[in-house]
Amino acid sequence: MAQHEAKIIDGKAVAERLTERIGGEVSRLEQGGLFPGLVVVLVGNDPASEVYVRNKGRMAERLGIRSVQHTLPDNTSQADLLELVRELNAAPDVHGILVQMPLPPHIDARRVIEAIRPEKDVDGLNPVNVGRLASGVTEDALIPCTPSGCMVLLRETLDDDLSGRNAVVLGRSNLVGRPIAQLLLQANCTVTIAHSRTRDLSDVLARGDIVVAAVGRAQMVKGAWIKEGATVIDVGINRIEAPERGEGASRLVGDVDFDEAVARAAHITPVPKGVGPMTIAMLMANTVTAACRIEGYEAPRF
Repeated sequence: MAQHEAKIIDGKAVAERLTERIGGEVSRLEQGGLFPGLVVVLVGNDPASEVYVRNKGRMAERLGIRSVQHTLPDNTSQADLLELVRELNAAPDVHGILVQMPLPPHIDARRVIEAIRPEKDVDGLNPVNVGRLASGVTEDALIPCTPSGCMVLLRETLDDDLSGRNAVVLGRSNLVGRPIAQLLLQANCTVTIAHSRTRDLSDVLARGDIVVAAVGRAQMVKGAWIKEGATVIDVGINRIEAPERGEGASRLVGDVDFDEAVARAAHITPVPKGVGPMTIAMLMANTVTAACRIEGYEAPRF
């Protein structure tokens, strides 16, 4: 029987508070004649991507951000997609451009990401933004939404002072693992990046005061691998079979075995309703930030 249970980090509640602030900023900007505009480009009909894009559009509409969606067929050529990006780069009423990943295999995602103007790159994946983040120039960077959302959760949970803590990031993707490691480093953490080739992974994770799991493998991180009193941010979203819910049923789980880890951690994000809501909130924040910078307004800090 567990001696204690971790405090659940309610990402949905944090995201709700953040979006209220963003909505207030949008209203303030619109009174001054600035109307932030976001364009999302979806190529093909990937069901998960369609859900993400729909949710992003609804949130933008709710906050008063002008949102436009371009839905292109699966056989769209790379040249046509790049031409659309060029048009959006030049459009004065477009402040944020997001091309939903993954793209069909015949399109080179790197070429598309590099084609987006850095100041409109609300996903934070253009090499200019990646370089600014890596060099610590975050005041001029647009930072990927999921890592920046993780940092908001950590600062709210740990009273804004992360200095000196041992942080272990499991995963090295350009979307989450690498940028969250950079952000933790800038917050004066001692950072270890672990991955599928890491030796003695359980021992490495057990040293983490903060563990960020972003490897994309269902319940890979066992509770015994978590240090007593650690803060666990689970970025994973994995669908597994759930026969207890009926034939053919499934449920969402993270990269961490929640039921085990909750008995050892001090704080932990659930899946769902943990990191996921923060990602969309930070996309809205990035759109407002991009609009302010492009139009010469002072950008709010989120």
